[in-house]
Amino acid sequence: MDRYRDPLNRLPRWFVAAVAAPPLGFLLLFYVWPFATLAWRGLGVDAIVDTLDRADTWKVLWFTTWQASASTLLTLTLGLAPAWAVSRFSFAGRRAFLSALTAVFVLPTVVVGAAIVAVLPASLDHSVWAILGAHVVFNLAVVVRTVGAVWEQLPPELEEAAATLGAGPGRAFRSVTLPLLRPALAAAGAIIFLFTFTSFGVIRVLGTAGRSTIEVEVWRRATQLGDLGGAAVLALLQLAVLAALVTWSARAQRRHTHTIGLQGALPRRRPIGRQRWWVASSVGGALAVVMVPLLALVERSMRTDGSYSLAAWRSLGDDEIRPGLRLGVDPLGALRNSATTALWATLFAVVIGGLAVIAITALGRSGRLLDTGLMLPLGTSAVTIGFGMLITFDAPPVDWRASWWLVPVGHALVAVPFVVRAALGVGRSIDPDLRAAAATLGAPPIRAWATTTLPFLRRPLATGAGLAAAISLGEFGATSFLSRSGSETLPIAIERLLGRTGRLFQAQAFALSAILAAATMTIVMLVDAGAAFERREDHARRP
Repeated sequence: MDRYRDPLNRLPRWFVAAVAAPPLGFLLLFYVWPFATLAWRGLGVDAIVDTLDRADTWKVLWFTTWQASASTLLTLTLGLAPAWAVSRFSFAGRRAFLSALTAVFVLPTVVVGAAIVAVLPASLDHSVWAILGAHVVFNLAVVVRTVGAVWEQLPPELEEAAATLGAGPGRAFRSVTLPLLRPALAAAGAIIFLFTFTSFGVIRVLGTAGRSTIEVEVWRRATQLGDLGGAAVLALLQLAVLAALVTWSARAQRRHTHTIGLQGALPRRRPIGRQRWWVASSVGGALAVVMVPLLALVERSMRTDGSYSLAAWRSLGDDEIRPGLRLGVDPLGALRNSATTALWATLFAVVIGGLAVIAITALGRSGRLLDTGLMLPLGTSAVTIGFGMLITFDAPPVDWRASWWLVPVGHALVAVPFVVRAALGVGRSIDPDLRAAAATLGAPPIRAWATTTLPFLRRPLATGAGLAAAISLGEFGATSFLSRSGSETLPIAIERLLGRTGRLFQAQAFALSAILAAATMTIVMLVDAGAAFERREDHARRP
């Protein structure tokens, strides 16, 4: 029996419509309308011809594509060894290692850029190598998580059979394992390329005038040159490239997929002999790549004028740090703004995402359209979202650019997909017989639904709230368009301080980066620990 056609499980249509209206209206108002406005402005013939006729447009496109390709190849190469270690072996600190990689992956891009500045010598901190290094630090977790999840399910007998036929470890990997990993490598590569092709915060911190990505060029033309048409054309050009990438990735994964009878997550064994050295070097090397730059943030925040002190930390609340020398940025104000914005963005994201989960599960197959629509902002760069909102809500009767809530709404638009994904699986897995039983005991449909469904959604919504808070704290792309003077968030303050000359300014930027990194990593690790606790409880409840 279809659970959605069963009269005992059917919610009133007015209730389902009332629950679906807020997330649908939120999507139409703050995503579809700005995107349509952006397309309308960018599809003008004059804007297209003028933008594509400029030589610097193609230079920006070339550098964007080149650095994204190099970053992807380098990250895939460096990520294979730790992916092998965590997928095949059990060792002390394995879970902490994965949690650390994941926490670094969700760090604000501005923090990663600042960390690279902190760890590299001054001669390299604005070079192409700095950009590539920041992208590797940021995306290493994608390779370890994505490729490792498939690698741990590959039957080890395949490599053992190759060894019995005389193949060495390297040849067995190239001829047996690597072809089976190609779909996962294609998926990881597509994700990394997407993130690096749309790189904004890293390039704003580490790039120069000749090293600008499309994202940065969109921001520059819209906010500094007043070329809204050209910025819109570039934003749409970027979306076209990303759509082609997604299509290629899907086809590549289908083409290289082999039917081998995966066995599920196989038991991991303890490394023995030389395996201990390889596992330790692989994990230790990856951990050094992602953690040394973060430790350098703390070290550099205490180094001013060639000596160590807490001067940068003490002066965070002072507008005038020296006679006649003003910051031009309020660091503590930025910290308060970030916390306030994150609270409101999390509230908006949880309310909209929670209502969306309820509506999607109640609508059954019809809910897929709403589910797909809410995922669209996840595939759209934050710069494009912020730019679309900027040019849409800039004139009466929707002149909202100075409204305090516009920045939290922009953050929530990016965070809602994570809330939905965190809770939707739980909502769909709730046994409909529970609601039917409550209905047979005399509970009205809405009360039966609330009694049997809402308790199961609390934990996943709490997980989604943590992810939303972490995303909001580090959001930089949309905020660069939507924030106003006096309402700067921490990423904006960090970028501005790094752009000023003087060691004290940079030390303050590193101090703020360390604070933001610690807050983000703490939230992510708490979310990860909560998810692990929930998995253990579920396992304990099983017969």
